[in-house]
Amino acid sequence: MKKFSAYQIIEQDGKSQGRFVELTLDDLDQGEVVIQTHYSGVNYKDALAATGAGKVIRRFPCVGGVDVSGVVASSSDARFKPGDAVLVTGYGMGVDHDGGFAEYVRVPADWVVPLPQGLTLFDAMALGTAGFTAVLSIHRLEQNELTPEKGKVIVTGATGGVASLAIQMLAQLGYCVVALTGKDSEHDYLKSLGAAEILSRKELAMGNRPLEKAQWAGALDSVGGETLAWLTRTMQQNGAIASFGNAGGIELHTTVLPFILRGVKLLGVDSAATDMPLRRQIWQRLATDLKPEQLEKVARRVPFSGLPQVFPLLLQGRQRGRAVVEIKLPGK
Repeated sequence: MKKFSAYQIIEQDGKSQGRFVELTLDDLDQGEVVIQTHYSGVNYKDALAATGAGKVIRRFPCVGGVDVSGVVASSSDARFKPGDAVLVTGYGMGVDHDGGFAEYVRVPADWVVPLPQGLTLFDAMALGTAGFTAVLSIHRLEQNELTPEKGKVIVTGATGGVASLAIQMLAQLGYCVVALTGKDSEHDYLKSLGAAEILSRKELAMGNRPLEKAQWAGALDSVGGETLAWLTRTMQQNGAIASFGNAGGIELHTTVLPFILRGVKLLGVDSAATDMPLRRQIWQRLATDLKPEQLEKVARRVPFSGLPQVFPLLLQGRQRGRAVVEIKLPGK
């Protein structure tokens, strides 16, 4: 049986670590659809899994990668046929089911999304879980009555994958976007994406009163911790926060006052478990009204062999935008 390359995560001395291995289809988890991988996006969760920095892997060994785009190689499900361009993000990929860091992926048919018209396979992974999370966050905020007329929207961790994409999307929708970042060297980059204002995390006095000056109609937060607590204290009346990350910590120390005196709404965003009808709706928006006009600016191509070098950049906050791994080489 044909062998192919994969980046597998194993447990050694009580800690997870990644390695390149040769596998066959028989080595992969079961599923109705086999996909020849073209691209995979690299997410913060992938870096946690591959390095052992976070306990997100639920079984060993497991091929890493929570995202994949490619072409159907075989399918026992009538909804998909060989040659179909498809993508998969989330579910158990790269955590308890073999994921996208491999030349072939096998998944349940119920996880597979046909590639929407208007996106290439590269686009799908330049967006990936990050783009999906950005649009899902905006969708949740819109459900809670956020509109451009309500006021400014702040995006934290602004140079990260989700945030870089969200800034573009919000600006395209007509929002006044404020980018919060600890990287003073990236202000011009963030303005080029559509940020109207830049806040330097290093110069920001977050205070410690139960309520601070009301500033934001909406917020997208990838940081958590002290930053998320500050957001709860600085939202406008009936403002809403979409929370989807914990780069700054998992603890949240705040009071009930923002919620009972200002009606602030804290919305949890879990992209991995989104049901398929909404999942398809979000991907349709990613291909139409919320497709970033400068997608190439926030995505860089990485050869499969260079995948391990991306993980420390993500964990140390030195990765700008998105890293897209080229699994299928041209002509192969």
